[in-house]
Amino acid sequence: MADASTAARDRIDRALALLERKVLELKARPATAPRVADDDLFAIPLPAGPDEHRRIAELEAAGRDASAALAAAAMAVRDILARDDA
Repeated sequence: MADASTAARDRIDRALALLERKVLELKARPATAPRVADDDLFAIPLPAGPDEHRRIAELEAAGRDASAALAAAAMAVRDILARDDA
């Protein structure tokens, strides 16, 4: 469990560092500078082609499946714990 939380913390730290770097780069640009393609820090990047669209759809479907499986597992654990408490 500690390994997973450490890995998650590391990913969050890397994401925050990237976000901070982008913010500093954008702040350092003069207001008259041309727009940067990725200056919207919260925009979701658009896929370039049909292969990426298909892969994103597959990942979203897998995410929904995993979410449903985790919800079912959580319910089963709650049921077991409720029986043990009774």
